[in-house]
Amino acid sequence: MRVLVRLLPALLLPCLLAACIFGGGGDRPTPRQSARQSARPAPSAPTSRETRQCEANLTRAGYSFRSLPDRDFGGGCSINGAVQLLDIGVPVTGIKAMRCGLADKFTGWITHGVRPAAIQILGSDVVRVETFGTYACRNIRGNAAYSTKRSEHASANAVDISGFTLADGRHITIEKDWNSSDPQIRRFMEIIHRSACKRFRTVLSPDYNSAHYNHFHMDMGGGTFCR
Repeated sequence: MRVLVRLLPALLLPCLLAACIFGGGGDRPTPRQSARQSARPAPSAPTSRETRQCEANLTRAGYSFRSLPDRDFGGGCSINGAVQLLDIGVPVTGIKAMRCGLADKFTGWITHGVRPAAIQILGSDVVRVETFGTYACRNIRGNAAYSTKRSEHASANAVDISGFTLADGRHITIEKDWNSSDPQIRRFMEIIHRSACKRFRTVLSPDYNSAHYNHFHMDMGGGTFCR
C-alpha cells in the first residue's frame, strides 16, 4: 500500500499533462471565441406548448405569420415549431421556415433595434431587409473544428442577414459597409450588431472569419457567442 501511495503522483502526472496538452476541457472556448461564450447543451426541439406561446407573442406584437407543419428530412435536418413570417412591418427577402423562437427574436431585432438605429443614426427608415435565408440542410461552414456538425440552419434555427435598403434609396450591405469609410454607417453597423448580440444566442459578423465576410449569422442554438 505504501509503495502504491508513493507511485500515485508519478502515475497521475502524465494524465494531468495530457489533459493540458490535448484539451481535456473540450467545451472550453477556443482563443477565437469571446468572453460571451458559455458551455450550454444545444436546445432540443421546442414543445408544442412553447410554440403556441411563441406564436401568441408574435400575434400580440402585431406580426402576420403562418404556422408550418413539423417535418423530419433525415440526416439531422428537420423543421419543428416553425413559422413563416408574412408581414413584420417591412419586407424581408429570402426567409421561409424559421423556428418560432428565432422568428420572435428576429422581429424584435428589426422593429426595436435595426429600424430605430437607421432613423436615429442615418436619418432614414429601413424599407427592406435582405437575407441569405434560414433553413438549409448543411453542416457548419468556415470552422474546421465543427465542420462535421450540423448547422443551426439545418433546423431552421438561424438566419443570415446580408443588407438593408433605406427609404432615401441607400443600399447598405454587410459586405461593403461593415468597414465603411462613412462613420455614421459604421456606427449603425456597430449598434445593430450589439443589439443582435443582446437577443440571439450566437451572432457572427465579418470579424469572425472569412466565411461571414458578407453577412451576419444569427441563431438560437446552444451557448452564447458574439463576434
